[in-house]
Amino acid sequence: MSKIILIGINHKTAPVELREKLSFSDEETIAALEFLKQDEDIKESLIFSTCNRTEVLYIPETGEQVDKIIAFISQHKKVDISEFKSSLYIHKEDDAIRHLFRVASSLDSMVVGEPQILGQIKQTYRTAVENNASGVLLNRLMHKSFSIAKKVRKETGIGDNAVSISYAAIELANKIFSDLSQKSVMLLGAGEMAELAVEHLISNKVKDIVVANRTFKNAVDLAQKFNGQAVKFEEREDALKDVDIIISSTGATDYVLTETQVKQAMKKRHHHTLFFIDIAVPRDIDPKINTISNAYVYDIDDLKNIVESNIEQRGKETVKAERFIEEAVLKFRKWMESLAIVPTIKALNDKMSAIVEIECKKTLSNPNHFSQEDIEAIKRMTRAIATRTIHDPILFLRNTGDHRDDSLYLNVTRQLFNLDIPEEE
Repeated sequence: MSKIILIGINHKTAPVELREKLSFSDEETIAALEFLKQDEDIKESLIFSTCNRTEVLYIPETGEQVDKIIAFISQHKKVDISEFKSSLYIHKEDDAIRHLFRVASSLDSMVVGEPQILGQIKQTYRTAVENNASGVLLNRLMHKSFSIAKKVRKETGIGDNAVSISYAAIELANKIFSDLSQKSVMLLGAGEMAELAVEHLISNKVKDIVVANRTFKNAVDLAQKFNGQAVKFEEREDALKDVDIIISSTGATDYVLTETQVKQAMKKRHHHTLFFIDIAVPRDIDPKINTISNAYVYDIDDLKNIVESNIEQRGKETVKAERFIEEAVLKFRKWMESLAIVPTIKALNDKMSAIVEIECKKTLSNPNHFSQEDIEAIKRMTRAIATRTIHDPILFLRNTGDHRDDSLYLNVTRQLFNLDIPEEE
């Protein structure tokens, strides 16, 4: 039976400095999937990369190929294995299935219950499908992860008062400034994270919202939604003199604001407090800005304290969600085992049909002794005997039970009937 393996790092095992080194952009993901497709040892694959995690989910053709995947990550991100190997987690079979279901259901997020993760996973899956990297197993597994995530959100209170990273960022701004109604905010980036941040900012009645994005049209569209102002991305440095808070979530690979730029802006704003919240991975804001008087930079790891305060109140709902996930893992395991049952049943049918054909040929080798009606009757009878003989064993194999080891019965059936089944099945 095929194996499911997941290798990755996340916010629990690696600091943001390491996570950003191993983060895959959209273009890098497509190139990496193409590379894995060419590998004869990898049957199916999917790469999931967000600000909090990078994970490779795959089905090996033979063996487990763990060392090969770790080497692949090192090669594609140009990071020495020694730098990240101790931060990796490796999940196999049910543990891999469970981990994916927990991630999709936002139980493994920095902010338990945050809603963006499911959309990110769907996009990851879409990319794998579009690039022909996923197959029967991963397709089924991903769709099951979507349905369990929806069930968890619908039937538990885990998403009540959902606290996304964006929400945690606004909470942090609230604590520092105490009153956001007199503050102006600039958003760098106009994606989903930025839009969520705007919604929270509006609810906190901030004075002004400025949106800067590399694609100016996207900045205009987002600004219009909330009566904000759009500026060109090249104007971001100049805009610093008029805002108090910068929330950055671009997909840039280098810093979009540097220490030098902020030093110059601070002179123009007479060194009034400037507050940066960097929720991008790789980071958008140069950490050296923290050395400038009255300039404060917080990255995604700094939001953990706010996030952790929500964990306790969600404890009971999390227990309920974990139960749903365990049920889903068991059901998926049963489905996988049923894939192994099908070739066994086919092999059993084929063997009995072959025996019937051989024995009929022997018996009917001299057709002069039998009329055509006799020949047909004998063939029907022998086929019926064969079918009746294997009816109960097949029924037993199909009716899998919750408390039995089906792989044991499959092996016994194959040995009892000496079935020849190709290894890949």
